[in-house]
Amino acid sequence: MPKIVDHEQQKIKVAEAAWRIIRRSGIENASVRNVAQETGISPGSMRHYFSTQAELFSFSMNLVSERVNKRIFALSFERPVPEVARDVLRELVPLNEETRSEMEVWLAFTSKSMSEPSLRDHADRVYKEMKETMTRIVQALVDYGFASQSLDVEGEALRMQMFVDGVALHGLLYPDRMPPSSMEQMLDHYLDSLCKKQT
Repeated sequence: MPKIVDHEQQKIKVAEAAWRIIRRSGIENASVRNVAQETGISPGSMRHYFSTQAELFSFSMNLVSERVNKRIFALSFERPVPEVARDVLRELVPLNEETRSEMEVWLAFTSKSMSEPSLRDHADRVYKEMKETMTRIVQALVDYGFASQSLDVEGEALRMQMFVDGVALHGLLYPDRMPPSSMEQMLDHYLDSLCKKQT
């Protein structure tokens, strides 16, 4: 009998091969031919999964955000809000090899999105989703009495997003100076400071 190939799983396998090339050699080397070779399939077979490089990149970029969201949704929310907030924010910085891999690839894709419209739309959507997540976190801290009732929720959500992005970027670029323990401490300190803004 002919081998049955799970189309979606094969697309994920191809996307992960693209991730490896991007991390190893940069996004400019993630050509269809190179990704096919990394995956172990022929360039012609790649057309069964992705008709263009832009389509491959779009799927690969989406896979990053899907995996981050999956981990966040798997968290227990039946806990004090500050604990939930801490764990959500920790999923957004490179604390281990899995998250470092995802964030290195995400950084490459977002840089590429400046000149690639198909990636720009996805980058904008994820930015909006991140802002909404931060807004929900800050609003919950206010609603449950952990942060000041007079707090500017929208403004604080933007500051939170910028702070987390900065921590993540420093963790990627300067891992010796910003190891996981330092990133965790900075996130904890930020949340502690936010929760002390009582009136």
